[in-house]
Amino acid sequence: MTDIRTPDDDLSDRLTHPRYPRSNGYDARWVVDNQMGPNALWLLEWLAPALGLDALRPCARVLDLGCGRAMTSIFLAREFHAQVTAADLWVGPDDNARRIAEAGFADRVQPVHTEAHDLPFAEGGFDAIVSVDAYQYFGTADLYLPTLARLLKPGGRIGVVVPALREEPTGAEPPEHLRPWWEPDFWCFHTADWWRRHWTRSGAVEVETADWLEDGWKDWLLWCEVVAEESPEEFHRTMARRVGEMVRADEGRALGFVRVVGRRK
Repeated sequence: MTDIRTPDDDLSDRLTHPRYPRSNGYDARWVVDNQMGPNALWLLEWLAPALGLDALRPCARVLDLGCGRAMTSIFLAREFHAQVTAADLWVGPDDNARRIAEAGFADRVQPVHTEAHDLPFAEGGFDAIVSVDAYQYFGTADLYLPTLARLLKPGGRIGVVVPALREEPTGAEPPEHLRPWWEPDFWCFHTADWWRRHWTRSGAVEVETADWLEDGWKDWLLWCEVVAEESPEEFHRTMARRVGEMVRADEGRALGFVRVVGRRK
């Protein structure tokens, strides 16, 4: 019998990753079509053990801050049986509600349209807060974490994954080899030590984890190559090609990902 393969079979093979077995269970085409940056499911799966998501009680309340197209929110509901508030500024709640319902989790994931500095939630209302590839855009401010952490129950955890640097630049210029691609937004990329110090100084949490994803740049490059070829949106194809060029030129010398987890005191 002839083995009849489809382009989506090939896509699934390319994105099957031994480090992310949970993510391998999601339709690769769906993940590509709904991405808005680095592979959010891979990054969330890396974050989960440090955050202790497996230890959360069923129906634990989780705020997914900067959820994009709610893939991470669906992942939290499916993999950890969480009750998720999917908060985002750029993607409307009606759009996310449709995607969430199609995935079968309308009873567990509530989409909300809100900005990170205007969160309409009660103090102590969440068991955990998660943010994947979003926190760097608002969380570098000195006073932000104490405001956010008040939404956690005492002992609750916040965990983020952000694009990062191995070393902090010492001056006002980016690493020389990244200069052709460097944009002002990239100054929100910091090291694991920078994030640990930043969160510790806030006094809002006890930092339990702040570490670097080994060979994370290889995952980032693979993902960029796939999105550049397969995304249905020209904007994302163009961005993936540009970021992929930068990550390929860097080869892990400067760029990667950091996860940070803190427990509310």
